[in-house]
Amino acid sequence: MSEPLTGGDVFFVLLGAILVFAMHGGFAFLEVGTVRSKNQVNALVKIIVDFALSTLAYFFVGYTIAYGLNFFGPAGVIAGNIPVEGDPYGKQGLTLVGFFFLATFAAAIPAIISGGIAERAKFWPQCFATLAIVAVVYPLFEGIAWNGNYGIQAWFKSALGAEFHDFAGSIVVHAVGGWLALAAVLLLGVRKGRYDRNGRPIGIPPSSIPWLALGSWLLCIGWFGFNVMTAGSLSSVSGLIALNSLMAMIGGILTALVVGRNDPGFIHNGALAGLVAVCAGSDIMHPIGSLVVGGAAGAIFVYMFNICQNKLKIDDVLGVWPLHGLCGLWGGVAAGVFGLESLGGLGGVTFASQVVGSLLGAAYALAAGFVVYGVLKQTLGIRLSEEDEHMGADLAIHKISSQPEQDMTRH
Repeated sequence: MSEPLTGGDVFFVLLGAILVFAMHGGFAFLEVGTVRSKNQVNALVKIIVDFALSTLAYFFVGYTIAYGLNFFGPAGVIAGNIPVEGDPYGKQGLTLVGFFFLATFAAAIPAIISGGIAERAKFWPQCFATLAIVAVVYPLFEGIAWNGNYGIQAWFKSALGAEFHDFAGSIVVHAVGGWLALAAVLLLGVRKGRYDRNGRPIGIPPSSIPWLALGSWLLCIGWFGFNVMTAGSLSSVSGLIALNSLMAMIGGILTALVVGRNDPGFIHNGALAGLVAVCAGSDIMHPIGSLVVGGAAGAIFVYMFNICQNKLKIDDVLGVWPLHGLCGLWGGVAAGVFGLESLGGLGGVTFASQVVGSLLGAAYALAAGFVVYGVLKQTLGIRLSEEDEHMGADLAIHKISSQPEQDMTRH
């Protein structure tokens, strides 16, 4: 029976990896629909190149830092065909599809950052940032949270009553990505023409609501692989995770609808806000608790997006700090509230461990972001020239626009 069960687990994790891989198309089209038409090609290229670079960085360095395992041995060993002591790779390539699954998570970090720095960031320095983040910055925290590295989780359990719980990455993936992005955005500065001489915001409308909506839908669909397949095996999968994800998503949509006053950008991002927030506690919360967590996240996104853009003058193009950074932070804390048995959850968490772990994750990512992007700013430069920014990243970097045939007919 062991071989069929292992084969089922391999297929299960592989499906999860494919679903999360598809989410990167969602990241791409969400950015394509939000940025101006002169930056659409750049958005598409950034996401696919970042995925390729992330996979290489994670394969050769990052995964080993996080989990202490590499794939440099013979194919028969890493595929589990040749027995080795301790059976570290599992049978039928189980660890290999596990790597694929986790690599799609790692690649989400630069995809998140991409939306914040859009329309004025240089291409190659961002590629170098992706390599540094996915090879070192992200796996260091991932290994602490998900593999118990350096004894930090053991300290959480002894000092705060429970390990820091982040089932599918509200903090590990989303908050880390969002707070890294905040540092990058602050170091880049605002886009030309975003604010007038008196500091009043000048609206820059999205280029395509349909593309933005498609990006949101792709992300929402893939998210059920992101959350549910994190279980890692058929024996561990739970329908509770699926329902909690669904309830948080609809909570985010409905509060964003109301608070955002029917704005389609807020509504479609509200779904993502709910899903970001539910990741941490999706395996332990009650569906009604998940609805509340997702609903609160939708409101947090709308309010903080407006404060970020209009009060703080932070030109975060897609609002990735409010969406991933703040809603992720809320989700990590919320798991320590709505995961408690007294509020209908399954327990095994404490409020203290969730607050401390969530804040540490955000602080670590913000500091790392200033280091990575600060070094790049001082060495290679991270911002397009004023002329290239005015022209648009499509023509300045890629020498082609999103509508090349129409450009030919115009001239």
